Amino acid sequence: MNHLKRQHSFAAYILIGIGVYFLLRELKIPIITDFYSWPTLLIIIGIALLIHSYTARDYQHLLSGTIVLGLGIHFHGLNHYTFWIDHWAVYPLMVGIAFIIRGLRTKSGIFTGIIISAISIFLIFSVQLPAAFGWVYDVTSLLERFWPIILIIIGIYWLKRKK
Repeated sequence: MNHLKRQHSFAAYILIGIGVYFLLRELKIPIITDFYSWPTLLIIIGIALLIHSYTARDYQHLLSGTIVLGLGIHFHGLNHYTFWIDHWAVYPLMVGIAFIIRGLRTKSGIFTGIIISAISIFLIFSVQLPAAFGWVYDVTSLLERFWPIILIIIGIYWLKRKK
């Protein structure tokens, strides 16, 4: 019964968030017109997952909530701010941050998150790597082309792993 209550609370957070979103659209408040876009819905879903995780003390959704929130913020930034960084390594950075946030509550994955975040930040801010790291460009070129395969492999791994 408690599991059912948790599911209902998550749905309630989603409904409240989407209701507030559409109410604000109807009110046409000038200061928030930039948020009348689909990335805002991702932000709402991410926040709902995070709130649900903390209130239900079920911290497994912190990872997905942080990633969805990060995607929403990133896509919003790309659409509205000229200074926003548009680099592929932003996506693994979001995953690294998500591991760190979940790890702060579950005590696992913090080191993985730090490593992923550090590598991502290094790749985002490195304009030209030294010649010894030329292989990084080859690897990133392959990743940029075949990243869906990585998602498929991770998905299959998650399905097959034992709990």
